[in-house]
Amino acid sequence: MNETRGEAMKQMIVHCTQHITRMALLENGRLVEYAAERDQQQGLVGSYYKGRVINVLPGMQAAFVDIGQKKNAFLYVDDVLHPHLDRQPDVKPSIETLLQPGQDIVVQVRKEPSGGKGARVTTHYTLPGRWMVYMPFADYVGVSKKISRDAERSRLKGIGERLRMKEEGVIMRTVSQDEPHEAVEGDLSFLRAQWDNITRRAQTAEAPALLHRDLSIVQRFIRDAFNPQRDQLIIDSPAAVKEAKAFLDDMAPDGYKPVSLHNGTESIFTAYGVQEQLHKSFSRKITLEGGATMIWDETEALTVIDVNTAQYIGGASLEETVTNTNLLAAEEIGRLIRLRDTGGIIIVDFIDMEEDIHRKMVTERLEKVICKDRTKTHVLGWTRLGLLEMTRKKARHDSASFAPILCQCCGGTGKVGEWMD
Repeated sequence: MNETRGEAMKQMIVHCTQHITRMALLENGRLVEYAAERDQQQGLVGSYYKGRVINVLPGMQAAFVDIGQKKNAFLYVDDVLHPHLDRQPDVKPSIETLLQPGQDIVVQVRKEPSGGKGARVTTHYTLPGRWMVYMPFADYVGVSKKISRDAERSRLKGIGERLRMKEEGVIMRTVSQDEPHEAVEGDLSFLRAQWDNITRRAQTAEAPALLHRDLSIVQRFIRDAFNPQRDQLIIDSPAAVKEAKAFLDDMAPDGYKPVSLHNGTESIFTAYGVQEQLHKSFSRKITLEGGATMIWDETEALTVIDVNTAQYIGGASLEETVTNTNLLAAEEIGRLIRLRDTGGIIIVDFIDMEEDIHRKMVTERLEKVICKDRTKTHVLGWTRLGLLEMTRKKARHDSASFAPILCQCCGGTGKVGEWMD
């Protein structure tokens, strides 16, 4: 079994309405993740389609593929080449030599459509399981970087090498740490069967056709973040409770099933303090412990976070006060980036510090919080202007997010132009 000592106790709070399912993840009572999904608008990421190449664009080294959605999907040349870098040619070929218009092709969605853009798709197929990610043609074994013990990394890599067949690839997930050989093998067998089902459907389906849809929002969070031995799952829908228990039976047939139905008179989000935390965490202005503040602005290209001491006066000197403020802000920024599912380029304007060691302390505090995030995030460092740069991958869009409706007059800026004669 996984070693759980020192881990935060997690509660998954699921609020189901007629058309929307909302999920909040609490760690020791503090909100760290939130997601929502409309019943008729389940996300595309992770789903498999048999598509048809519509056109090939050599100048963009890309092709557009009809997968049955409103917008054709975008397939870049790198996503057509072999998934193992060592198996790719030294000189990247033209997309025209790999794909032709009218060709049928099986693709997996890696990024949701947004705005006027279609979905981003790939032929680097992956199927995530409880303990591993299965890649039918990757031809290598990887181990999560979050597993730090060398002996455990070697053990898991050895298990992967012994279990995989020719051409297959696997990545051992963080939760596979200390899991027995039999559990990992069972996960791989299940994923192989899933892949076989996809390939069989592809042989008979007429493009464009859906071959396999990823799990629902609740099932994904159970698979990726739930530990049946210590965490709790509270749902306010009897039907959803039944579905979650059935999914847990498949995932952990011998384990304890800590799933309960919320029967209180008040909303489940109100009863567990989720609603109040959502309002505070999704505000433009966020007040930190001691009175310091952050201003959070999102544009189409990037997110900008401005840190201010405001009423915080907690240090013996100006440098100490500034550093303490920035450390508080770094910890909260790490949590909120994960909670708000902020993606793309992120710029943080911390308060200016004189000492390099203090900037390093702030970076390390931020990285310590970010390491809990399952989404890949890179802290790039400080610019010459004293701004901290970072990037975070975001594959899914907010299909039913907790977000205010923008004012039709000011567009969310809080400013209305005044025209004078």
